[in-house]
Amino acid sequence: MLGAAVLLSLLVACSSAPPPCEPGQGSFGRCTETAGERPQCTEMVLGYCQDVPYNTVMFPNIVGHQTRLETEISAEYLLLSVLHGLLNGECSPDLRLLGCSILAPRCQDSTLLKPCRSSCEIVRKSCAHAFEAIQMAWPYFLDCDRFFVGDEEGCYDPLSALRARQDVTFSSLSDGGHATILQFTYHSNAQMFNILKKTAAKCPHIAQTYSIGRSVEGKDLLVIEFSDNPGQHELLEPEIKLIGNMHGNEVLGRQLLIYLAQYLCSEYVLGNERIQTLINNTRIHLLPSMNPDGYELAASEVADSQDPENTNQEGHIYNGWTSGRANAQNIDLNRNFPDLTSIYYNRRRFRHFRSDHIPIPDSYWVNKVAPETYAVMKWIRTIPFVISASLHGGELVISYPFDFSRHPEEEKMFSPTPDEQIFKQLARTYADAHTTMSNNDTDRCGATFASKGGIINGALWYSFAGGMSDFNYLHSNCLELTVELGCDKFPGEEELYPEWRRNKEALLSFMESVHRGIKGVVKDRNGNGIKGAIISVKGIRHDITTAEDGDYWRLLNPGIHIVSATAKGYSKVMKRIRLPRNMQKVGQVDFVLEKVPLEPDLDYFNIPELDNYERFDPYNQFEQYSQRELGENGEERTDKPWWWTYFSQLGISSPTWLLRNY
Repeated sequence: MLGAAVLLSLLVACSSAPPPCEPGQGSFGRCTETAGERPQCTEMVLGYCQDVPYNTVMFPNIVGHQTRLETEISAEYLLLSVLHGLLNGECSPDLRLLGCSILAPRCQDSTLLKPCRSSCEIVRKSCAHAFEAIQMAWPYFLDCDRFFVGDEEGCYDPLSALRARQDVTFSSLSDGGHATILQFTYHSNAQMFNILKKTAAKCPHIAQTYSIGRSVEGKDLLVIEFSDNPGQHELLEPEIKLIGNMHGNEVLGRQLLIYLAQYLCSEYVLGNERIQTLINNTRIHLLPSMNPDGYELAASEVADSQDPENTNQEGHIYNGWTSGRANAQNIDLNRNFPDLTSIYYNRRRFRHFRSDHIPIPDSYWVNKVAPETYAVMKWIRTIPFVISASLHGGELVISYPFDFSRHPEEEKMFSPTPDEQIFKQLARTYADAHTTMSNNDTDRCGATFASKGGIINGALWYSFAGGMSDFNYLHSNCLELTVELGCDKFPGEEELYPEWRRNKEALLSFMESVHRGIKGVVKDRNGNGIKGAIISVKGIRHDITTAEDGDYWRLLNPGIHIVSATAKGYSKVMKRIRLPRNMQKVGQVDFVLEKVPLEPDLDYFNIPELDNYERFDPYNQFEQYSQRELGENGEERTDKPWWWTYFSQLGISSPTWLLRNY
């Protein structure tokens, strides 16, 4: 983050210059030069705009600065000079060049040329999240609809030269600009964001990025999605998620998902039929870092351990197992989810109690809920995920729910879910495709699990409450595995490429396993999909529910199954299906339900707390922080972000347009 002293010195230097001609938006004071001069071309002399692809500029500029001097002492130009530090290098120099095209616009044949709106829209799509991360509004002078024009009006691309240089560099490294050159080095948070954004921009027809929330320190929890229709749930297309870096010091999963994102994009473009089939029939969501704050702490510890003057090497090796594990609030995110497993154990003896979609008890919200946990819970509730994997480190094994022991005094006790066989099959899919996880070599990392084929029930390994995998299973339709990638939580960079080779096939095979079992649509007699219909399988006391349009996915192993569908106010329909062992793709089983005057089966709906399922954040403890406060006279006010003091402490007009809720 940019140091306060450096930023303050820049502000003082600006404020000591002669004031501008007129008090304009974002300008300081008044000027000493004559305003209202005729527009004219002058040479480019602004220090932070020297690399724009033109030599002459025009004043007054597009935002109304009459002279070069007025621009130099404006808040807009000051912002451009410090953006690199504020945003940790993200989106530089794109933002600076775009801003310069407004503050120092191109002059050609004595005519001012405005930059293209399309250039602005590309940069805003890629960089808006960086401003949100530091609670800063998108700068008004980069408003794409206000100061930029379309191609038909005659415009120029201020980023053309930058893109040309990037294309030349890339083409020298790859096959015609299509193949991805994976850099097997660790990536900072800013570098990770840039790679994900650039990957999505390279494959916009199949990829996009979006944020599910922010960490304690304001960093985006950035997801990259792959689909043949990104941004939309498609009927009967299953959704999966892969999450890395839940513990900030367990970093291999974070890197693998960064590589996976680049690999999926590149291979799709190159015509890899396997990858094209996967993306065309599956919606894939990758969250490389659930704990970016913890990662920064862990990475700093590792960097410090490389210091030759550090005399406490053993201390740093030990800290590698602890420092950065938790988030910035010192919360272990994999112990911070609602403990629904205890509720399941306490009530499973009741005939009418369901073991799925258990509501979050209001008492959970009384405790400290990490913003990262909150964001992931909301994500799980929003998208109908079918399977998931959380990538960890410290062992070499796949664990699956339940993670919390069915006996409170037993720390190691086999505690299966009703979907034990499905979970074991999913775990074997990953472990068997991994080059070493399932072998019986007792000298390898994770030798304890060699005899078990590299998989284990979580509670049989060790019991803990509040885990993410148990929450997924008991609160949603999603089946989640915990993948322990290796004994070294922060392996050396020389291990990144070998680890990618060990895990690439396992990651692909796991994603492809979502196309097992059955899928279908539950409709009424008029062909309308029924949301929230219940899909049951005889012998498995764990139901799933249909998504918004009535579609569902039910993972099942080969065999004969009795499957039923019902919904409140509708009849119950049962079907007998047979899934052969050599079945190459998921079977489709649709249901049409008839309206009935009475409840079809009260057993499904007389369930304790079922009506409270939709209650989320009942005490509004997260939403309230984004609400505006009222001052003494009833005016709206908001807490200023950390960077605001740098502008305001000079006692001059401050750029309030940088405040998000102003």
